[in-house]
Amino acid sequence: MSLTTTVEDGVAILTIDRPQVRNAFDEVLIAAITRAYELAIADPAVVAILLRANGPIFCSGGDLNWMRRMAGYSRQENLADAMGLAKLMRTIDLSPKPTLVRVHGSAFAGATGLIAASDIAVAVPEAEFAVTEVRIGLIPAVISPYLVRAMGARQARRYFLTAERFSAQTALALGLVHEVVPAEELDDAIARHLKALKAASPAALAATKALVAAVDRPIDAQVVQDTARRITDQRAGRDGREGVSAFLEKRKPKWEAL
Repeated sequence: MSLTTTVEDGVAILTIDRPQVRNAFDEVLIAAITRAYELAIADPAVVAILLRANGPIFCSGGDLNWMRRMAGYSRQENLADAMGLAKLMRTIDLSPKPTLVRVHGSAFAGATGLIAASDIAVAVPEAEFAVTEVRIGLIPAVISPYLVRAMGARQARRYFLTAERFSAQTALALGLVHEVVPAEELDDAIARHLKALKAASPAALAATKALVAAVDRPIDAQVVQDTARRITDQRAGRDGREGVSAFLEKRKPKWEAL
């Protein structure tokens, strides 16, 4: 089995178990993980869902044999295949039950999307991360909404474009992971988060996830117009004119009191 699932004390534990291929995923594993999340979400005995992996690597991204098959796909087949991974990311993201990911080793390409889509991510210091798609002429399309939300567009531009590796501490600073702990403390850290989650109301947890989604607004045309209006008002205002004049005249500005 490439994926094992158990339920222990209210926690659905999903374990990727393909160490012989660095836990890389293909369409079969993607479907299996998606189904495991769906079953855990539907199970009233499950309070939270934990994704983990066996072997030295958390997940190296796409399986090479899978990518070879994709090279021969028609456009329609490629679209259906891409939607499979997109569905997995969306299932994790929209889970009404808290989702955690235990990053015991490095994570590359699509694996970074699994992390970004989860609610809580804990990693070890030795883990490395990279969004490597451009190196093989691809783009991190279906994982990009989750990575951009986690890291911010400015940082995403850099790491998407360079495909460079970055450390667990950098992942922490970027917001991709929430905590970095020594390997011997990893399970304790996960247990601490699970204990806090299990002490809360399941309904309140679901409502809180929905709340965050509702208030986290995307950048749309209205936002763009609003920001343009605000800078226009500021430029035309007294302090805006005074500040620019003072800068050009190399003097200290005289601000208007509120």
